Amino acid sequence: MDSFFTKRTCDQCGGDLKSGRTMSAFSTACICIPCSEQEKADPEYQKAKQAEQAEIKRGNYNYSGLRGDKR
Repeated sequence: MDSFFTKRTCDQCGGDLKSGRTMSAFSTACICIPCSEQEKADPEYQKAKQAEQAEIKRGNYNYSGLRGDKR
């Protein structure tokens, strides 16, 4: 089973995931909502989202992200 739903802390900041979680736009990291909001301010955010969408269209559902597996 994937650890995404059982993780207790954010892979980026170490914060608690009780208030929500999401996958990083740049990697396979499981991140908290505040870190997700910070990512949206990154200049490469749109590029990362477009790259992910392109990979999914190609059938790659295991894309590791624009910046690799984990930050």
